[in-house]
Amino acid sequence: MTLDKSLLEKVRETTYKYALLNAVKHEGKPSLKAVVAKVVGEIPEIRKHIREIINVIREVVNEVSKLTLEEQIKIIKKEWPELLSEERKEEKKELPPLPGALPGKVVTRFAPNPDYVIHLGNARPALLSYWYAEKYKGKMILRFEDTDPRTKASFPEAYERIKEDLRWLGIKWDKEYIQSMRLPIFYDILYKLIEKGGAYVDKCKASEFKKYRDSGKPCPHRDLPIETQLEELDKILQGHYGEGEAVIRVKTDLSHPDPSVRDWVAARIIDTTKTPHPIVGERYILWPTYNLAAAVDDHIMGITHILRAKEHVSNTIKQSYLYNHMGWKYPETIHFGRLSLEGVILSKSKMRALVREQGMEAYDDPRFGTISGLRRRGIVRESLWEIIKDVGTKAIDAHISYVNLASINRSIIDPIATRYMGVEKPVYAELKGFSTNIKARIPRHLNKNDYHEYVIKPNSIIAFSANDLKLFLNKGIVRLMGLGNFVLENIEITEDQIIAVLNLHSISHEDAKKLRAPIIQWVLPAESANLELVIPEAMKIRRSYMFVEKNIIDREKPGNHIQLYRVGFARIDSINEDKVIAIFSHT
Repeated sequence: MTLDKSLLEKVRETTYKYALLNAVKHEGKPSLKAVVAKVVGEIPEIRKHIREIINVIREVVNEVSKLTLEEQIKIIKKEWPELLSEERKEEKKELPPLPGALPGKVVTRFAPNPDYVIHLGNARPALLSYWYAEKYKGKMILRFEDTDPRTKASFPEAYERIKEDLRWLGIKWDKEYIQSMRLPIFYDILYKLIEKGGAYVDKCKASEFKKYRDSGKPCPHRDLPIETQLEELDKILQGHYGEGEAVIRVKTDLSHPDPSVRDWVAARIIDTTKTPHPIVGERYILWPTYNLAAAVDDHIMGITHILRAKEHVSNTIKQSYLYNHMGWKYPETIHFGRLSLEGVILSKSKMRALVREQGMEAYDDPRFGTISGLRRRGIVRESLWEIIKDVGTKAIDAHISYVNLASINRSIIDPIATRYMGVEKPVYAELKGFSTNIKARIPRHLNKNDYHEYVIKPNSIIAFSANDLKLFLNKGIVRLMGLGNFVLENIEITEDQIIAVLNLHSISHEDAKKLRAPIIQWVLPAESANLELVIPEAMKIRRSYMFVEKNIIDREKPGNHIQLYRVGFARIDSINEDKVIAIFSHT
């Protein structure tokens, strides 16, 4: 049977639409099976002819798969923008149930180290812990884990900055603790742990203990009498030993396949006269390691569920030995994969190094994947919510492309971002070919009756971007946005500037469509302001200097999202009476 030509064309168009949508959802690679289901769902009458039509669908899917992800997003945004928001509404993610969770009994925690501010990877356990506590009408605890004043020294300002970032993410916590202010509690547990035979004071040199550990043999101090161990702990707390001369170890299985688990260090001596702690200064010399402090506080604070990255699996094993010695029940633990974002810096150590070596802004440099850096770049929290709900608690690593994050962010800010015309490297042009004033209307928002009007007099001078000059030369006719269709009559190039003469061809936008005239933005020099666009590019910052419509000064304030026609979205960083600085977000 030969299918109707119009029906085949409808199949092609529908396939193209759903292939693009599916490709955008899956890193540019559309699924034939998923697309066929969508096409048949929209055009059910082809179901009985699917064998004849499948090759047509496959051909279109292959065509879409050859496009780059950026091209796919651009096309679907232009032709079917409503599908992106509809798809997101359909795919609203629900968190999987927590194992062993009882309504009103769930207690989660987010436990950052204030050695720097939090980044996208940290936002995952923070949000998941909050969402689950909320879902089960439980509680969430914020706990600063700051018991390493030497190798992971806390930044005094990081405590407040982390809380600011959490509030911006929409997270509320029920209680707040700082571990460095709880050291006597950990000392008390160490005494009890030794009394139960679960820990001991080790005075071996580190290299010497490593030999015992690697051979699966106990160090000489392991089986000394409990009374002797308690006396040694007293001596440590009294300052009898210096840094590196003694540690407290938790007894574990000396034949465990992971050598790091074997009799792990629970506390060590740190000379805080050399590296004072920002909260408690030089008050303490014996400091709990992460595994002791986290394990003890999780028990004391009644944590029922721990949500953390799978890199902590070995820590879970280590801490379980302490719990067994103390007769405690270990919380339910969910380990998820690492979350990375392409094109931004997420490593805290690398960020700190770049701040020292290259003078980058410490916390909110837009090249950083910190929450404050992403916020300054114009990424809204709802975009981060969607990313994190999508990856959820999956154990596999999630590599997010900035293009995908931008696609989500664009759908959220597009309706609220005010649009402006901006001109880079201006070409000045005199407008001719009309004898009465022309009114120009520039749309300010998507699908809103919001315009800015300009009255353009005969022989007015406007400016457009030098990059658009080739459009006049190649296309012959170009539409000045909201104004009219113009042809290039003359051009004069000097060392200082380019001056052109443009003649009005017609006013109608329909004429522009028929003539396939490209649309370009422009500004009136007398009604323009300076805009500096800061463009983050991996390790570099590029800057673009523009003339922009002057009404941006009155309408906007720092933190607002804008869209520069044919350039992209940006977030206002600062603004005064004659200059705007904006951070480029994405196209």
